[in-house]
Amino acid sequence: MSYRRGSKTVLKVIYLVFNEGYAATDSETLAWSDLCAEAVRLGRLIVGLLDEPEAQGLLALMLLHDARSAARVDAAGDLVLLGDQDRSLWDREQIAEANALIARATAHRRAGPYLLQAMIAAAHAEAPSFERTDWQQIVSLYDVLARIEPSSVVALNRAAALAMRDGPEVGLAEIDAVIATGDLGDYPYAHAARADLLRRLGRTTAARAAYERALALTRQPAEQRFFRRRLEQLETGD
Repeated sequence: MSYRRGSKTVLKVIYLVFNEGYAATDSETLAWSDLCAEAVRLGRLIVGLLDEPEAQGLLALMLLHDARSAARVDAAGDLVLLGDQDRSLWDREQIAEANALIARATAHRRAGPYLLQAMIAAAHAEAPSFERTDWQQIVSLYDVLARIEPSSVVALNRAAALAMRDGPEVGLAEIDAVIATGDLGDYPYAHAARADLLRRLGRTTAARAAYERALALTRQPAEQRFFRRRLEQLETGD
């Protein structure tokens, strides 16, 4: 079956369902696992119907994100960032399934946005630790993604990867440039990423303002608790 425009719309809707489950906007909990599971189920149905790398890439991407679900929150239900997650809790069977899908998709020798994002997620999943992540590979994949589907969110994520590869000053300059375009002024994750780099650079006052901005913009209770905790840590110097 050929890949049609209607199929592209279906993939977009499935990913929207997954994202709402993965970061539940108004829920006390960070995620709705049933929505994520339903999106994965639909993704498997589409892959069964279409020998299409973007369908395979989307399913791989969802599996890789969902594989980390047990490590994304602590016992109190609070957010745990990727760099602090216990990787032994990641679902290795889902990661293996995703890697097989990526291998199948890349055999077509054409990569779209979902497949590229899956390859980025796979690079994180394959790293033995956050510090030993192949940031060069991730930046390179974001470079390709930015060429074929440019967006401010892609630029933000690339800037965060640059900060890990080249240092927080480089990443901060890139994030400031993205925010200066005006597209992410109300996007809490942009201000949170900026706050983290400012914190790492010891610019406490500016970091506090950025965290306060992120806190004001999010409605997700787990994220609000996380930003408040960061603000408390800035006050105590922890």
